[in-house]
Amino acid sequence: MSDSHHVQYENLSDKQKNRTIWSVIMASSLGTLIEWYDFYIFGSLAIVLATKFFPADNPTAAFLSTLATFAAGFVVRPFGALFFGRLGDLIGRKYTFLVTLLIMGFSTFLIGCIPSYETIGFMAPVLVLILRLLQGLALGGEYGGAATYVAEYAQPGRRGYWTSWIQTTATAGLFISLIVILITKTSLSAEEFDTWGWRVPFWISILMVVISYFIRKNMKESPLFAKAKSEGKTSTNPLKESFGNRFNFKFVLLALFGAAMGQGVIWYTGQFYAMSFMQKVMNIDTTQVDSLMALALFLGTPFFVFFGWLSDKIGRKAVMMTGMLVAILAYRPIYSAMFNSVDTTKKEVAAGGITEARTVKVHDKIATDSLITFHKEIAYTDGTLMKKDSVVHWSAAGPVIKDGKAEEPKISKSIKISDDTKWYLVFLVFIQVIFVTMVYGPIAAFLVEMFPVRIRYTSMSLPYHIGNGVFGGLLPAVATYLVTTGKDAGHPGWYLEGLWYPIGVAAVCLVIGLVYIKNKNQNIHE
Repeated sequence: MSDSHHVQYENLSDKQKNRTIWSVIMASSLGTLIEWYDFYIFGSLAIVLATKFFPADNPTAAFLSTLATFAAGFVVRPFGALFFGRLGDLIGRKYTFLVTLLIMGFSTFLIGCIPSYETIGFMAPVLVLILRLLQGLALGGEYGGAATYVAEYAQPGRRGYWTSWIQTTATAGLFISLIVILITKTSLSAEEFDTWGWRVPFWISILMVVISYFIRKNMKESPLFAKAKSEGKTSTNPLKESFGNRFNFKFVLLALFGAAMGQGVIWYTGQFYAMSFMQKVMNIDTTQVDSLMALALFLGTPFFVFFGWLSDKIGRKAVMMTGMLVAILAYRPIYSAMFNSVDTTKKEVAAGGITEARTVKVHDKIATDSLITFHKEIAYTDGTLMKKDSVVHWSAAGPVIKDGKAEEPKISKSIKISDDTKWYLVFLVFIQVIFVTMVYGPIAAFLVEMFPVRIRYTSMSLPYHIGNGVFGGLLPAVATYLVTTGKDAGHPGWYLEGLWYPIGVAAVCLVIGLVYIKNKNQNIHE
């Protein structure tokens, strides 16, 4: 490849360069946004998927299994970073993250086509896991390519600002996934959505992927990589140079344990865990949770660009470490306030606000047995409405006996919150999104600037995806497990137990980052 593209780009005026980089950002961001949408549609529908692809006799175990499958996609991301990062440093950024887009898109589409557990048994979770792993591999190669590509077009003094636009795509992808789910839910009846409508968001992704593919297909290689390749300065063994060289490997470890690890847990706490906490711990109606999450994300997303810009002015370290510190100190008070806002034991029941009903239905599989549902609704003076169903399995001889005792009733609870409570929760989630923007907005520029062009794709991708994929991706499952264990043990603040994981990881990262990261932009590797 000749370096004519690099020369042409360098000869452009600042105005022309800005116009060029905007087109680069649009092409890169669209594809990255779609990949994040594909990835997070799974997490956004975790509660529904638990009932479709796993045994229904233990809802808690099914939900934990779904979260574990969700986490598996994160855990495999470092392997995708190594595989696609190597390709990106060998053959170029453009072609590599074109391939990752197609893998992600088709994997997501196929998840929407898998028959349920009732239809094909254990093959359902197996197939979901395989496709989830493919999603993780693809995303492991996507982010590093997009961030590197944009950074290599950007002027060094404005890298934080320009790359922060890529950072918005993760939250925007989650935001769009929530909007698509909301539209699908409101367009269909509850029965239609439960039967087949939940598949629609997965199917829609294929249309977006096709559009993005043709946009990316016409992109040129980054000018810095084009120059390095024309001069014969690209790496012949990116993996060995990245991790076999002691000097470079030191920066890989610093990037992971001094920045990406803490950023990962804060990202997933402020967005995914907040959503899961409201749905499973606070029992808020899922449609309300989706809408308030979408509002908080919409309001918070512009701050990615603000903090990326600010990091160009005062340094990446100052912005990221401040975000970690404030998050560590604020998480427990915030989640305590969230939980207390819907704690019905502290609310006053409205006059005549209690209604009860009882229905009997023949058991789906045992004709001689019945399922008795005790339905109860309680309206409170602040506008909160709690619905509670207790389903009892009843045989002709009386209550069904299991393991020597009457089978435990299956209890489900849903709370519809008032408008005042909804806006209060939007505010509390918005604060958490601000923490996310502080640590995530500058991190692409921070990672890019730590490594030379010849091994940049490989070197930056691995710490990023271990920090986000392993430490961040495990958060929903680990935090849910800690909350469940705390509740079963009768701990007074059981609902806050899940926060020890992100607080602990972020605290370790904060100490390492404060001690070893220099408070300046490391523009030493061009």
